[in-house]
Amino acid sequence: MTKTALILVDIQNDYFPDGVWPVEGMTDAAAKAALLLDHARKKEFTVIHVRHEILSPDARFFKPRSSGAEIHASVSPQPGEAVVLKHKPNSFLATDLKHHLDGSGITGIVLAGAMSQMCIDATARAASDHGYDVTVAHDACAAKSVEFAGRQVPAADVHACIMAALSGTYANVVACDTLIAG
Repeated sequence: MTKTALILVDIQNDYFPDGVWPVEGMTDAAAKAALLLDHARKKEFTVIHVRHEILSPDARFFKPRSSGAEIHASVSPQPGEAVVLKHKPNSFLATDLKHHLDGSGITGIVLAGAMSQMCIDATARAASDHGYDVTVAHDACAAKSVEFAGRQVPAADVHACIMAALSGTYANVVACDTLIAG
């Protein structure tokens, strides 16, 4: 039987409209993540919050000890919920995330947060490589528009591309409503 944990990745103030690095759709994604969080708490699932701090003195966002690097109030951790600090996109890299999961006997994870093309992608792939059953709540994730080879790629296309790449190979990619109903 799968024992599941909800992992909320980088739902931090700097990604919201008033932050210094706003991510398109972050407010809506966080609202969906809050629904998942409420459901996980009611079901007494393990909940882990992951927050990112960028250690470079040239960091534009997620500066250590800044209000922008704090977890957004919509998904604030409660006592007993682990908060994992990371410095790279992969939430497992040089953190104690795997220790928390394995220590709780977790075999499956549900991911939500930002950015789809960075930390969600890196964390989902690493979790799969570690042998966890990975689910990504696609509507509780948000992406940022990017540019490649002189071409602007809208956030919705970035998000869709990442979810499509993860789906089936690395993760089960589903809507929050489906997760809550199931």
